Amino acid sequence: MATVTDPARTLPLTVVTGFLGAGKTTLVNALLRDARLADTAVLINEFGSVGIDHHLVEKIDDNVVLLASGCLCCSARGDLARALRDLFMRRLRREIPPFSRVLVETTGLADPAPVLATISGDFFLAERYRIDGVVTVIDATLGEGQLARHVEAVKQAAMADRLLLGKCDLAPRAQIDALRARLDRLNPGAPLREMAHGEVDAGFVFGLAGGSERRGDELACWLAAAEERAAAGLRAAAAAETRRLSPADPAAADRLATAAEGEALPLYRSRFEPGQPVHDAAVHTFVLRFAAPFVWPEFSEAIDVLLATCGARILRIKGLVNVVGESRPRVLHCVQHLRYPLTTLPAWPAEAAPVASPAKLAAADAARAACQDSRLVFIVDGLSREVVAKAFTMFCGGVEALPAAA
Repeated sequence: MATVTDPARTLPLTVVTGFLGAGKTTLVNALLRDARLADTAVLINEFGSVGIDHHLVEKIDDNVVLLASGCLCCSARGDLARALRDLFMRRLRREIPPFSRVLVETTGLADPAPVLATISGDFFLAERYRIDGVVTVIDATLGEGQLARHVEAVKQAAMADRLLLGKCDLAPRAQIDALRARLDRLNPGAPLREMAHGEVDAGFVFGLAGGSERRGDELACWLAAAEERAAAGLRAAAAAETRRLSPADPAAADRLATAAEGEALPLYRSRFEPGQPVHDAAVHTFVLRFAAPFVWPEFSEAIDVLLATCGARILRIKGLVNVVGESRPRVLHCVQHLRYPLTTLPAWPAEAAPVASPAKLAAADAARAACQDSRLVFIVDGLSREVVAKAFTMFCGGVEALPAAA
């Protein structure tokens, strides 16, 4: 059972992932030159893929070098757990300069979930490192095709806390905008930045874990965007059903369906569209909202059962939980079978509003500020909303609430 983590006792670890050729190494090279990251250890697969020679100050051994920026650059050589253990023990024995954070670059075909599980599932590592976040780099020139053809690319984007578009200097604006729209449907609300030559503010990559007021505000915006996207998906489904049930007057059916659909766009095309990969059709987002606070052991059991039975289909769960007897919200974050260590926010964030008219926003301000509903965003692959909701009903008596007025 997950417990609330004390961030002061562990080192934050950030995972940089992305498909082959997306620009991960370019990003890492840019970060290695940043003097603000002097207390960072960077784990890469092989030294040969990262141009470090002109930054090299001291070669400590075959696996660890010290760079001019003060970063430690380390080769994991395929064994992440051993590399992290060795790194921590050598820091403890003062054989290497001290570091206060770790960045891990994965291979292009890596599913981020096993990387995260390596850290949380190993007792030694879980006591010394905490997952700060997942940063995914997407190729602006090839990202659309990679998302359509490769399930790994879909998982990398869906599990991200931050999205970075690489090679934006090589892609036309229309192509970038189309990719941004697709990523917004896949991972609603995840902050996204465009890069040229791998340059990005280090503050966008580090310090992503919950526990601060700023992160609470970001999480509220993320939840609001996910709820709006889920509502758009329901409108799209209603539009499709309107067309199906009105064959006698196709033109009228189309007008009704268009009105119901509004701005809605399906996350992916129909599973049954010819030539469409199955994995590219089944990923979707939905939000569960509960007004009544949960008894934590009962809620925790519901999550554990979901992860044990459906973890392979759960790309991500993220949200705020109202717990009986606690005034502050707990932050829940899960990836497939893995549940991150729990954190709490210093206070309930004001609920961010979806796009609406000024009059509606003004009328809803008080309700949003006072809202302490539990809100859980699910990004899933071929798993129905009804199955997930039933688990909360069965194990903790969860009754869904209507969203706050918008």
